[in-house]
Amino acid sequence: MYSVKKITQDMYWVGVNDRKIALFENVYPVKNGVSYNSYLVLDDKTILMDTVDSVASIQFFENIEHVLAGRKLDYLVVNHMEPDHCACIGEIVKRYPEVKIVGNFKTFVMISQFFDFDIESRKVVIKEGDTLNTGRHTFAFAMAPMVHWPEAMVTYDTVDKVLYSADAFGTFGALSGNIFADETEFETRWADEARRYFTNIVGKYGVQVQALLKKASALDIQYICPLHGPVWRKNIDWIVNKYNLWSTYTPEENSVLIVYGSVHGHTENAAEILSNLLAERGVANIMLVNASTAHFSDVIANAFKYSHIVFASATYNMSIFPPMQVVLHEIAEHNLQNRTIALIENGTWTPATVNLMTEALSKLKNNVILDKKVTIKSALNDKSYEDLTQLADIIAQDLKK
Repeated sequence: MYSVKKITQDMYWVGVNDRKIALFENVYPVKNGVSYNSYLVLDDKTILMDTVDSVASIQFFENIEHVLAGRKLDYLVVNHMEPDHCACIGEIVKRYPEVKIVGNFKTFVMISQFFDFDIESRKVVIKEGDTLNTGRHTFAFAMAPMVHWPEAMVTYDTVDKVLYSADAFGTFGALSGNIFADETEFETRWADEARRYFTNIVGKYGVQVQALLKKASALDIQYICPLHGPVWRKNIDWIVNKYNLWSTYTPEENSVLIVYGSVHGHTENAAEILSNLLAERGVANIMLVNASTAHFSDVIANAFKYSHIVFASATYNMSIFPPMQVVLHEIAEHNLQNRTIALIENGTWTPATVNLMTEALSKLKNNVILDKKVTIKSALNDKSYEDLTQLADIIAQDLKK
């Protein structure tokens, strides 16, 4: 049975929610599932914006058939070729053999890699600034490379002022009837997952996101229709502002994230004590994270949120404690910038992680690693406690700047 949602007078959400998925891209935990959004416009010519993941194809085609109500499908616009959005292209062609497929040059290179149907007779190759008229609607196309694949693009309906934004402005989480962001308590229920989605999926490509935001700023946007998560029709400036902060690596929270990797609890004890010392100095909203139990995607999201980060790691096999090693690698891969970082190491015979953590973070740009390092030998003593106190003083003072 179909499950659709009318968005404008002639545009419908025909996507599908996936509540069975455990790992998005087989990497990121999604406890609330994910939505695969697709949109169908009924004009003189019908036009479908993207498809869905193959696991959701049955529901997807029931939705399309209901909205088309016997009409043929004239166009399929492919804004993004990742399989969670393009997997049903082959079946679309089988069911609607007259359909024309709209995409850029890189789109069709990828289509030929994923599928083996005859694409030449169906393809409509567009480039930056090209338009497509379907009757009442005129759609304009803009390239959005590396947001988050090189072929990604967005489509703008110049009549109803709708931005079909591909993976931009998306979020983890399945939709529960309330398809619009303003029908939910987005800032409290969705914002953390929106941040985790952005920072892990496109956070590395801040420059490219800024280029897309610059293009979007020139448009009158009344709706943002992303490929994951709620549709925006109100308070659009809120999500655009968040994207501007995240893509310029600007902290949202002037406070401290403490990430620790502890084997037997002594490094954890140091992290706990540091958080107390910071709180005594007036620092609010401190976050303490165990690298062994938190997924790295959550750590990355919070690293993008906080202005100051402390990494505290035990020495393990003469190297960084493995869960912390994963965190540092992923943070380095996601291009985090504009942070103040402090380091704490622990080791029974040869504490070695300060230099190794410094090396792991050295590829990042525009960060400050504080000169004050704390070394613990097995467990805190008077000397290392005093070093923690001095570090708390330095961080608290730096936060006041």
